[in-house]
Amino acid sequence: MANEAEELIPFIQHLAHESEKLILAYYRSHLTIEQKPDESPVTAADKQAEELMRSLIEKDFPQHGIIGEEFGEDRPDAEFTWVLDPIDGTKSFIAGTPLFGTLIALCRNGTPLVGAINMPALHELYIGTSEKTLCNGNQVRMREADSLSDCIVLSTDHYDVCNTRPAVQIDALASKTSFYRTWGDCYGYTLLASGFADIMVDPVLKSWDMMAVLPVIQGAGGKITSLEGGDPLQSNSLLAVHPAYHEEVLAILTGA
Repeated sequence: MANEAEELIPFIQHLAHESEKLILAYYRSHLTIEQKPDESPVTAADKQAEELMRSLIEKDFPQHGIIGEEFGEDRPDAEFTWVLDPIDGTKSFIAGTPLFGTLIALCRNGTPLVGAINMPALHELYIGTSEKTLCNGNQVRMREADSLSDCIVLSTDHYDVCNTRPAVQIDALASKTSFYRTWGDCYGYTLLASGFADIMVDPVLKSWDMMAVLPVIQGAGGKITSLEGGDPLQSNSLLAVHPAYHEEVLAILTGA
């Protein structure tokens, strides 16, 4: 499995670089913003980036399935399936902040084999497997803070954490750590993977938000579960943290 992942890295880099060029052509421009049925925003950059990646995958891997945020499923029961989020953090993209990214995962029978987080405005590409995570070709690792009180906690949106999952004790966790910030979406996971932050709390995710993140965090030495401590693939939430603090953080978040 590791060899298969290694062989795919050049193609994943190609997907990331081609979609990056398209997305940056729209960045900090006057965008037309549409509202999807779930009231989340979408732009031409989201749609066209996914269309581009789909076309590249279909050309090189016509037998593979594709699941994308903007255009749904093609061959989702295939052994190998690509899961795409062309712009994770569309609100950040619309606001002209650089904290948005493109998520690319290749799954085998529903399990992520390799994942990529590309940050177009920051020119950082993270690619992770079960064995290692690289940022622009250099291996990165999560740090182990001296104590929980030295850890930095991240989420995407404090309102979402408190209101979509009111049982999550985010304030209790924040009070026991160094500080808490909403440097979220996929950017938060890149901070964890590269050793600049320690805990990421995500209360509600779709498969395209999740699949690429799992190998990136695991390859960087992190532990990632649902907010209940279970298999994240059987949930719609994520808790990412250094293994040394997982049980302690989980107990605080669940009020155990």
